[in-house]
Amino acid sequence: MHTSPKIRVVILNGFLGSGKTTLFRSLLSQALNKGISVCAIVNDMSALDIDGELISNTEMVEENESIFASIPACVLSSEKGIGALNDALNGLLANQTPELVIIETSGSTHPLPLVEYLQRQSQVTLIGLFALVDSLMLAHDYDYGQNLISRMQQNMAQGQRDTTNLLVEQILFCSHLFFTKADRLGEGKLEEIAASIQSINPSVPAHSVRFGNLPIESLFALPEYDYFKVAQLVKELKPLLASETQHQQPYNLVTRVIQDDRPFHPQRLWTVCRQYLGDKVYRSKGFFWLASRGGHALLWNQAAGDINLEINGTWRSSVIEDPNNGLTQIEIEDLKQKVAQYSGRFGDRHCDLTVIGDKTQVDEFTNALKSCFLTDAEIQQWFAGQPFEDPWPKNIMIVKHSKS
Repeated sequence: MHTSPKIRVVILNGFLGSGKTTLFRSLLSQALNKGISVCAIVNDMSALDIDGELISNTEMVEENESIFASIPACVLSSEKGIGALNDALNGLLANQTPELVIIETSGSTHPLPLVEYLQRQSQVTLIGLFALVDSLMLAHDYDYGQNLISRMQQNMAQGQRDTTNLLVEQILFCSHLFFTKADRLGEGKLEEIAASIQSINPSVPAHSVRFGNLPIESLFALPEYDYFKVAQLVKELKPLLASETQHQQPYNLVTRVIQDDRPFHPQRLWTVCRQYLGDKVYRSKGFFWLASRGGHALLWNQAAGDINLEINGTWRSSVIEDPNNGLTQIEIEDLKQKVAQYSGRFGDRHCDLTVIGDKTQVDEFTNALKSCFLTDAEIQQWFAGQPFEDPWPKNIMIVKHSKS
């Protein structure tokens, strides 16, 4: 009896802010350019689903929405997450047979439940469980990786589990280890980090990946994931993970959401980030705008102590307000109808941010960010065209040329 070959699955796992979405977007772009059929699943522990929106805005997904599924407001390693993954995978594969399925996990996802789930599947086969590791975070928080194992051992001696355990165990389960952001380290520092980290799982290949530059063709040469290799690890860790799978936000992590139509005061935002960004605010991300740059829809991307701003598009309202927009009257009226659907004072401009971190620090940083929104008096000044001091870099990377 002839049976169809199983569909390959690659999981992009790794701690918060390690660059999974950047790699995912790169792989989808390559798949589109090279005619490779792919299904995409993305998981975001926040209800805002910022990562899901970023993946849905890629050209490949915009051309065919049926290849994409998003799982927000949980982590895939929870019981809810595994159930949602099963539904998403079955839904995507019901009417198509892609060459590859790529799954991006939330940064707080433990790989063990995913390994067990995929081992039971008959339609798909796991070929790559990638652990993306933020080398910049390791430099700052773990003394270039040298303190990671000792802190893990300290946790074990004290009978506690936190994000250090998660980071180590993501590496222990991986089939391939990828160091990201290495271009921002000093000379020779990546080698120092690699020597410390690869000792955790010395049998897996380790690579440095920059801006998601991983050839998609290389994925098709990967063998099936070695379940036997992690069998003892599964046996040891499964009882410890039993309580964690009951929670959507384990490891003392909490998520806070900021939603407002107002812009940030650029100088105040700059000051707050320098004063209130604690080492346990692991991740914040989302879309926002600055009072000094009313035309740009900006992407906020913070991981550990690193903050990046990127241009995600142009607000429709700013296009309408531009006397030299080059649009016909019919096109302007169409834009006005779309903007009219928004209830804010600034048209379609808005701020949607998620802050993730240890609950001992998240509220302080979240409240500090909220204090950066323009006051009523400053809003009147903005409408009057008054400029606002802006210390943020003038040159910001563009990730998408128009906001649909």
